[in-house]
Amino acid sequence: MAKPHHLILLLLLFTTLQSSSVTASTSNHIYNVGDIVPFFVNKVGPFNNPSETYEYYELPFCKPDPIVKKIESLGEVLNGDRLSNGLYEFKFREDKIDETLCQKKLTIDEIDILKQAINSEFYFQFYLDDLPFWGFVGKVEDESLIHGGGGSSYYLFTHVQFDVLYNGNQVVEVKAFGDPNRAVDITKDVGIDVKFTYSVIWNASELRFENRMERYSKASWLFVYRQIHWFSFINSIVIILLLIGLLALLYTRHLKSDLKKYSSANEEDREVGWKSIHGDVFKPPPHLSLFFAVVGTGTQLLILLCVLLFLAFIGTLYPYSRGGLSSWIVLLFTLSSVFAGYSTASFHGQFAENGWEKSVGLAGILYIGPVFVTFSILNIIAISYRVTAGLPLGSIIVILSLFGFVSIPLLAFGGVIGYRFRSKFQVPSGTKRYPKEIHQLPWYRRTPFQMFIGGFVPFSAIVLQLHQVYASLWGYKIYTLPGILAATLITVIVIIALVNISLTYVQLSVEDHEWWWRSVLCGGSTAIFMFGYGIYFYARSRMSGFLQLSFFIGYNACICYAFFLIFGAISFRVSLLFVRHIYHNVKRE
Repeated sequence: MAKPHHLILLLLLFTTLQSSSVTASTSNHIYNVGDIVPFFVNKVGPFNNPSETYEYYELPFCKPDPIVKKIESLGEVLNGDRLSNGLYEFKFREDKIDETLCQKKLTIDEIDILKQAINSEFYFQFYLDDLPFWGFVGKVEDESLIHGGGGSSYYLFTHVQFDVLYNGNQVVEVKAFGDPNRAVDITKDVGIDVKFTYSVIWNASELRFENRMERYSKASWLFVYRQIHWFSFINSIVIILLLIGLLALLYTRHLKSDLKKYSSANEEDREVGWKSIHGDVFKPPPHLSLFFAVVGTGTQLLILLCVLLFLAFIGTLYPYSRGGLSSWIVLLFTLSSVFAGYSTASFHGQFAENGWEKSVGLAGILYIGPVFVTFSILNIIAISYRVTAGLPLGSIIVILSLFGFVSIPLLAFGGVIGYRFRSKFQVPSGTKRYPKEIHQLPWYRRTPFQMFIGGFVPFSAIVLQLHQVYASLWGYKIYTLPGILAATLITVIVIIALVNISLTYVQLSVEDHEWWWRSVLCGGSTAIFMFGYGIYFYARSRMSGFLQLSFFIGYNACICYAFFLIFGAISFRVSLLFVRHIYHNVKRE
């Protein structure tokens, strides 16, 4: 039985994870006139590099004394948020006009830092009453185009106007604008005195408080995006219908014909084609422990993905729920370890009495191992660049504690349950001790070409939707259509299933009985195309620099690797059902 202090530790860890869905303000978002509205500065960074963000006070702005950093949840830290107090003051429904923030003497070095930031289109992010809003640090003007002069001029926005909307006694919207008419020219490399000011304008609105997050998702409902979503969905449906027609033709013309010939032929004629390898087709594949670890981990990640989509569909996950997505991913991956252990051990136990512990152990590190290595490298890069993506030691300890004290025990528990309650593998025909030799196959029947077909067809059905997802992950578009994502996931699963049934039949028809690993590789190869499209997306974007490139490649590889395991597990399970079905019919005949 767990000791009391262990239970308290686990409760604290889960509370840390789940706190990201709670608002930052300790109040209930209801204010009286003159009440201080909670405000935090967050981060700054180049507009074209979403992973390259710095703490707000890395730039020489007006700083409070002392700077008080907000205690953040694990999800907020993983999301790169670094909230702290600011000099801006917001009193509910009280306007401020040309309020002085501070007067500051900018040195030559600080001028150079600001010029580099303006040239890289740095933006800042603030939070008011848990509402995020953005603004730019300054602007660049090409004097050769405007006045016929040479070079560029750099202007720093020293006055920010905040437009805040309220409904009754609640804040419903906020925007920030840098006033270009009051910008300071910092083109010359000389120190200057700058006065930073701000204004706060409050206006009434009919927008309801519970709908205040909807404006962040309006871009997703533009007509052009609805057209793209529907076109992608229709494209997927057409491919499914074509594949269903192909499989119907395959089943009615070939499989039924083969079964009929098999039942009426003599013994010698029966040993031809896919029917001749009935004694080899159910022989366990090589590297059995690794194989079922792949299936178990893929099952775990599929369950995690489905739960995330469900949470998004019911509104638990919404745009700019600060750190919410990261928190739920960590929490669900930890809890879903039990499914990885159960699936791995139950499958392994059907084929071998011993060794299931090794399979479960491999399932525990198969995905998290490469992810941990990738994360460690990227974290070192982030710390060296001093960006907010670098995790502090405390957050790393929390993650390792969750993995060590929660995920591993749940994985082992699932493995024990899966092995003890395993079902016996029903083989329609006996397994030969020595498998039949596989003849040399032409190139179009080998694994690389089948992987190309197995990956390209599903990828072609989701490529338009994939572009929208990449634009959300690595840009500033907001994806708020979980229903479309769920429909896309279902269609790609159906397409992968149909394609791999066809590929498995083609493989068996040439008397190639090594279909186990090939079914995983053909299904998972869709993720290889996804990764390749990610490289194309990066090349077409305006992202630049070693930091952004390393983060894009590293995290995109982790995401695509997860889908490789998911699609590979699905493909194997469907192929197994198909193989058992056709050989069961042979036995019955």
